[in-house]
Amino acid sequence: MDIIAFDWTLYWFMFPVAICVATSAMLSGIGGAAIFAPIFMIIFPLLGPEYPFESIAAAIGVALLTEVFGFSSGFVGYYRKGLIDFRSAIPFIKVGVPIGIIGAILLGVLSEYEEVLRGSYALLMLILSYIIIKHHGPHDAGPKTKSEVDGSLRKTNFRVINAKDGTKYEFSIPVQGKKGGSATGLGAFLTGLLGVGIGEVVMPQLVKRNNVPIPVAAATSVFIVIVVVASASFTQISSLIAEGGMAAVPWNVVVYTIPAVIIGGQIGPRLQGKVSQRTMEKAIGYLFLVVGISMGWIAIRNSFF
Repeated sequence: MDIIAFDWTLYWFMFPVAICVATSAMLSGIGGAAIFAPIFMIIFPLLGPEYPFESIAAAIGVALLTEVFGFSSGFVGYYRKGLIDFRSAIPFIKVGVPIGIIGAILLGVLSEYEEVLRGSYALLMLILSYIIIKHHGPHDAGPKTKSEVDGSLRKTNFRVINAKDGTKYEFSIPVQGKKGGSATGLGAFLTGLLGVGIGEVVMPQLVKRNNVPIPVAAATSVFIVIVVVASASFTQISSLIAEGGMAAVPWNVVVYTIPAVIIGGQIGPRLQGKVSQRTMEKAIGYLFLVVGISMGWIAIRNSFF
């Protein structure tokens, strides 16, 4: 099929859906690709034979591509507030980008084994649902003084972030270590392979392991996620185009989801405080539970029945 032959009105409903997804993602801190991919892989086939994507790789690739623009919308806001610690992000990016690309390449290799991918995705969703539902988010103690940070981590090198609102954040330079680097690598690999993972491992490292103030950690995490997800998405989309041409990518979906997540990325922050973040996290956790069970059943049904 040529791009010109696409039905550009077929997926109009994804515009309002994508706005809701992006808004929920910004409120809960969960990557939007983790919600978009199940919509593409579970809901679309139920709508009729004209809706399903060509492959799981296309679904995950488009989900990640959409997420890049959604997070970019939030990135602009954080950048304007002066909260992003670019230097602290570099070690995470050095680990995440190449491994995320490897995961994306492996997705192309395994694209023929769709039930394996579905089963893996189901397992990942079930694990994430348990972690999110049981997780107790860290409490933000506000900007930390030099003595407070030094007493908690006993480090001598400090990072100072002067936010545009006049708030001064001082904290010890974040360190990944072997365990942190392994977690970042695993999250990046799963992001490239299944579309979710990097955001779920970076934020805890910054806040819990390194005591980075939450506003700075959230802003820096968004930047790291954008770079890793963008590299994985570019690899996946390039692979799809190389194998099937431009028509292998469902641009008639992207044309609705990208502008919608940019809008949703601005709505979410405006609703902060009006909707409990923990409530949103739990809702997403139970959604992942349903997705995991549904995807697992589909994989089992297609493999054995």
